Amino acid sequence: MTRDVPTDTDRLSALPRPQPRKKKLSREEKAQLTLRNLLEAAAAIVGEHGYAATTIANVTREAGVAHGTFYNYFEDRQALFDVLLPYVGERMTDYITASLAGVGGGLEREVARFRAYCGYLRVNPGFYRILYEAEVFAPKAFDAHIERLTEGYVRAFRRAIAAGDCYEMGDEELRAIAGILLGARAYVAMQFKDTGVIPETAIAAYESLMKQGLFKAK
Repeated sequence: MTRDVPTDTDRLSALPRPQPRKKKLSREEKAQLTLRNLLEAAAAIVGEHGYAATTIANVTREAGVAHGTFYNYFEDRQALFDVLLPYVGERMTDYITASLAGVGGGLEREVARFRAYCGYLRVNPGFYRILYEAEVFAPKAFDAHIERLTEGYVRAFRRAIAAGDCYEMGDEELRAIAGILLGARAYVAMQFKDTGVIPETAIAAYESLMKQGLFKAK
């Protein structure tokens, strides 16, 4: 019986292939990654247990960093709370903006914006607690978040006015309308926070209100 003798090529092909070397992170990149991990950990803990129950120890444990590392980024727990909502809020608006790609203007865009907000809450239910408890535990962050959303709405309205999709309004009226819409979408969403699913009927009601108004003209 003839035995097959492995060739040099066979022997080489049997060797484990070298894995591509991972890019070594710079010091700045490592610092940014650690900061993001701390914020993500805080978002998870506050979203589930609230601000009062969130400690530096459980944030660093969740983030997988040493307790002392926390102080390279934040002076104390309050300093973390003061940036948490703006961080999470920016992720929310990024999600909504991405969802609006290819959507038209005016009413269609506003309804799509509300639907995207509902979608974000479905996959990030902890956002409710981070937002509403911030008014007590991180009021500066809460005010900054609301102001950023208001200014974003005002800019969107101005574009809609320029495109002929919205009635002419001054800045004060635009800010008032922005507040009304932010409140409407927040409180509609809160009605369904236990299930995490905002039904299409609620979105349709929002669309109807935006399209037709609430009261009939006499």
